[in-house]
Amino acid sequence: MPQISAELATLVGSRICHDLISPIGAISNGLELLDLAGSFKGPEHDLIAESVASANARIRFFRIAYGAAGEQMLGRAEVAGVLRDHGQTARLRMDWQPQDPQPRREVRLAFLALQCLETALPYGGEAQIGCEGDSWAITGRGDCSGLDGALWDRLSASVPLGDLAPARVQFALLPVLAQDAGRRLTTTRDAEALSIRF
Repeated sequence: MPQISAELATLVGSRICHDLISPIGAISNGLELLDLAGSFKGPEHDLIAESVASANARIRFFRIAYGAAGEQMLGRAEVAGVLRDHGQTARLRMDWQPQDPQPRREVRLAFLALQCLETALPYGGEAQIGCEGDSWAITGRGDCSGLDGALWDRLSASVPLGDLAPARVQFALLPVLAQDAGRRLTTTRDAEALSIRF
């Protein structure tokens, strides 16, 4: 049953991202045409352009984090670009360390782990994503005042989450997808650092 739930969740994520990326791209193209015509300048234009860029970056991030993975490999340039663009509006600076292409399934787990770190570090900080062989470590450093100990502990334990706010869905999906991939999550935490490993 968990496998069916995970598969359905990622298919829904893929569908939503797929359907949203086209209209966002159309708005971006429309702004470029207005720029070329020189007919629309000013703070309104800048606000729309910034909003479109932010929406595009989020959709690209969500497409990997919540979409179906398949057997696709993702190169360093693509992943680092997604994190760079996503980081323009995020408080967490993200350092993608793997140099070689990585399976999308593994990158998806790393992105969900990053979202867990973002929740725990509300004032920002730094996150490093590294892997050695098949072992991954996603580590965040900063003010951990946003840490919900119950959610954090349940990442590495088979405990029902109960009621869960939509903004915390990554805490439910990450363990299920990790189990589906045959991975075991472990977490560590102290006053200034948090780590998720699989």
